[in-house]
Amino acid sequence: MTTATTPRSALLAGATGLIGSALLPELCASHDPVHLLLRRAAPGVTATACATRVKTHLVDFAALPTLPPVDDVFICLGTTIAQAGSKEAFRAVDFDAVLAVARAARAAGATRLAVVSSLGADSRSGVFYNRVKGEMEAAMAALGYEQLVIVRPSLLLGDRAVLGQPRRAGEQWMQRLLKPLGALVPASVRPIEAATVARAMLRVVRDGTPGLHSLPSSQLQQLGR
Repeated sequence: MTTATTPRSALLAGATGLIGSALLPELCASHDPVHLLLRRAAPGVTATACATRVKTHLVDFAALPTLPPVDDVFICLGTTIAQAGSKEAFRAVDFDAVLAVARAARAAGATRLAVVSSLGADSRSGVFYNRVKGEMEAAMAALGYEQLVIVRPSLLLGDRAVLGQPRRAGEQWMQRLLKPLGALVPASVRPIEAATVARAMLRVVRDGTPGLHSLPSSQLQQLGR
C-alpha cells in the first residue's frame, strides 16, 4: 500500500523570460500551487494547461508584499545593461529584485531556492555584469536556504520574439558564429536551450539534496536532456 505525497508548492519569478517560460509548464506538472510574481499582466504566460494551479501576483519587486507560504522558489529574473538603460537599472533587476524575492520567499517558509546566474559570474570580476552576478550568488548563499541551486548557463537559445522580447544582437551574433561548429564547441561554453536549463534546475530541486549546488553550463546540458 502506497501513501500519496502532497505536492510541494512553488514560486516563480521571471516567468516571461526564456528560462521562466520554459519552466512554468514543468512546474505545473510537479508542484501545486504555482505562484507567479509578475510586474504586469501577461495573459500569454498564464494561459497554461494547468491554469487552475497557477496563482498570479502582480507586484512591485522594489516593494514586495508578504508572500504566501511556499516550499520551492525559482528565480529567473534578468536583463542586460543595454535593455535596462544603465548599470544602476541593471543592478536593480539582477541583484536587488532577485535578493528581494529570495528574502521574501525565505520569510514565507521556503526551504529550496534555484536561481539563474551566468557563465563567468565572479564577485571579484572586473566585468560589471559578471561582478553583479557573483555578488548576487554570494547574497543568496547567506540567506539560510536548506538547498541552494545556482545555474550558470552559457549563451541561451530560444525564441524571444514569441515572448514579445527584443532580440539581443550579441546573442544572435554568437549563435551564428557557434552554431555551425556544433559539438566542436566545448560544452562549458556551447549555446544551451532555455528549456534544457529549466529541466535541469527543476530536476536538482526536486531531488532535494541539501547544500549548495553550483551548476555550470556543461552540467546543465547533461541534467536537462
